[in-house]
Amino acid sequence: MRATCSAVAFVLGLAATTSHGSAQTAELSCHSGQQPRLIAELLFGRDIGRHVGVSEAAWARFVARELTPRFPDGLTVTDTVGQWRDRDNGGVVHEPGKHVEIALPGNADDDASLEAVVSAYKRAFHQQSVGVIVQTACVSF
Repeated sequence: MRATCSAVAFVLGLAATTSHGSAQTAELSCHSGQQPRLIAELLFGRDIGRHVGVSEAAWARFVARELTPRFPDGLTVTDTVGQWRDRDNGGVVHEPGKHVEIALPGNADDDASLEAVVSAYKRAFHQQSVGVIVQTACVSF
């Protein structure tokens, strides 16, 4: 996941939350009771080297310190198993991970908050990248 979920995905995702993000959500026609929102999906690999280095306890601390304060309205976390091609030897590597989905609140600092979470994870757990996907959807809560 670290090799294939590159900074390019992050930059493309952030582009959707900037000036074009408002236009994208305004153009979406939603059913009654729903409203257009930007949805961020974050893909976190848990391996450090070739071993699971991000324990459940370390992940829980990361969520409490980095994700919850920036997105207090809520988020969803799912356990995953991803794969990516190792740049050095061409082999396919399977890796446990976490998938976080957030209905962005629509604040001016949404993209900065996403960037801060990604940077904090990469720094704390020695990761090359975190996958970021941002797309528009109709939501209701």
